[in-house]
Amino acid sequence: MNLEIVTIGDELLLGFTIDTNAAHLAREFAALGVRIVQRTTCGDDADAIAQAVREALERTGAVITTGGLGPTADDMTKPAIASIFGKGMVLNAEVLANLEQRWLTRFGHALPVSNRQQAMVPDGCTILPNRHGSAPGIWLEDDRGRWVVMLPGVPREMRGMLADTVVPYLRDRLPTDGPVIRSRTLRTANIAESALADRLGELARGVNGLPLAFLPGNDGVDLRLTSWSRPSRDAEAALTQAAALVREKVGRFIYGEGDDDLAALMLAECAMRGLTIAVAESCTGGMLGQRLTAIPGSSRTVQGGVIAYANEVKTRELDVPAEAIAEHGAVSDVVACAMAAGVRRRFGTGIGIGITGIAGPDGGTPDKPVGTVWVAVDVDGDVHAVRALLPGNRFEIRYRAAQLALDRLRRAFAREAGQDSVGWTSRG
Repeated sequence: MNLEIVTIGDELLLGFTIDTNAAHLAREFAALGVRIVQRTTCGDDADAIAQAVREALERTGAVITTGGLGPTADDMTKPAIASIFGKGMVLNAEVLANLEQRWLTRFGHALPVSNRQQAMVPDGCTILPNRHGSAPGIWLEDDRGRWVVMLPGVPREMRGMLADTVVPYLRDRLPTDGPVIRSRTLRTANIAESALADRLGELARGVNGLPLAFLPGNDGVDLRLTSWSRPSRDAEAALTQAAALVREKVGRFIYGEGDDDLAALMLAECAMRGLTIAVAESCTGGMLGQRLTAIPGSSRTVQGGVIAYANEVKTRELDVPAEAIAEHGAVSDVVACAMAAGVRRRFGTGIGIGITGIAGPDGGTPDKPVGTVWVAVDVDGDVHAVRALLPGNRFEIRYRAAQLALDRLRRAFAREAGQDSVGWTSRG
């Protein structure tokens, strides 16, 4: 099945809201074997909505829209699409009753007059219940089998309704043994895209007939394999074989699959080993601590941290020798190691991590340009530091420094501390 997505809203065109709905829809439908052939975004204009949906229906006969189902004057989706099907708008008594009850129960007062618009629906449509908000979804289909599903634009509501109603309904329409779209993502850290391509050689062009995509980001470069036209079992087998070949070439730079988060993986590893962590951060300003403490249950492992931005704080709170800062500079292996050891001693943990660097946009020198970062990991007194020259703006450098620190902890666990690495790291 081919399908198109139309996302609606002036805020999407203006850039004030990022269109996460289309990405989520594409992933969910790919898992069903439904191919998204085109995505369109239009503003809150009835003619623009009607034109976008009409053209999509002519191409594929199946369209999902998000947005424009609310109670305000700019919510034009339902009447605009109803006009394509030659349908008028009618008041649905059941939807109105549900809205009235919702307002009494949740807000303790009568339904506002403006919200009655949400009970106006295209004549002859199927109502899709919304357990996650007020605006119901709409399924409108003609006698040629062409259909449009209208979902709210609020991501939480859209995702809930998709899982509750739309995906199960479409799954029943699709052949059980038909081709599916499946992907497998391998996550890498501390290696550049070009270095990955060199390691992969001919596999960079595809693996056993499966296309391989390079997806660089702040966490690292993700490698995504995709099977487009195999039955489910064959697709999974092909992806498993291809992923094994990629792992063989890329080796230690792969830290996980799918949505694996390196912070969560490291916390799990620490818990298994009975180790606790403390962090000392200069240029990252608490970003590593935030990454770690965002994981549920992290309080069992993360004991605390120090944001040691000023040199005086490094000396006073972490026992970094003032003469070491004077001789080597705050951004140095000596200071990073002292920070890691100092925070480990201060909090009585098995692991201490120290980060110091120049996040920019100012402060760089010929010897230490913007992006220079030193990361040190101290595991029970065994300390190793690594220097990296990280690309990006201030946020990206700081985020990548935190990711580098997590990766160096992973390397320490794998008994690889001190080895040279490829990509951003220039010296180990």
